[in-house]
Amino acid sequence: MNHVALPDSRRLNDAVLATWPAAALRREGAWTIREGLGGGSRVSSATEDWPVTEADLPAAEAAMRALGQTPQFMVRDGEGSLDNLLAAHGYDVKDPTNLWAVSARHLAGDGMLAMGLSYAMWPPLLLIRDIWDEGEIGPERQAVMERAPDPKAGILMRAGDYPGGAGFVAIHEGLAIVHALHVIPDQRRKGVAGRLLKKAAIWALDHGADVVGLAVTQGNTAANPLYAALGMSLRGQYHYRIKPEEA
Repeated sequence: MNHVALPDSRRLNDAVLATWPAAALRREGAWTIREGLGGGSRVSSATEDWPVTEADLPAAEAAMRALGQTPQFMVRDGEGSLDNLLAAHGYDVKDPTNLWAVSARHLAGDGMLAMGLSYAMWPPLLLIRDIWDEGEIGPERQAVMERAPDPKAGILMRAGDYPGGAGFVAIHEGLAIVHALHVIPDQRRKGVAGRLLKKAAIWALDHGADVVGLAVTQGNTAANPLYAALGMSLRGQYHYRIKPEEA
């Protein structure tokens, strides 16, 4: 494997958040509050900016409710005190998520894909949007991609004569983060996901990034073994805390 210093959990998590941005950010005491506009948990969760106490929790809850959002918190590595506080207040764990990273040069391999097999561009082709729609990556999540900073790209991968899958990649501080990866069900187990990630790595190198990273739920028993097989390293995790009666 090409020897590149891989990011630690916090740097990788920061890049995941930066390349999948909320519609608005607001500082509320010790918290960052995100307005998601339906774009999913990542853009709708609060994070702590410094160690919080019991007295800080009501302000975050009120701020999220004022946005019409269920109070929800992202708990990152090293935030055990926050995790314990939320657990004590009846918040359940939601979507434990792994953070993976790899040298872009390792993932790109020989840097070659068959002519006409893959495409990377922004704005994305309508076919890419159709694939995302099929994968329940709808308008609200596609709006998150529109907000993401440049450079960014939608990636289309063919499987023979047919569309195989699509993904999204954007760069933050030298890290290329892959999101919205969806392989069409009929084209699964044909190497499409691996080729999508290879294309993302080739694109990343062309745009000055030397690491490719991504986040995937721990319950995704197809994706996690694939990323390990591709040489990616598990760099950390995060999870959400949400009150079940409010969810």
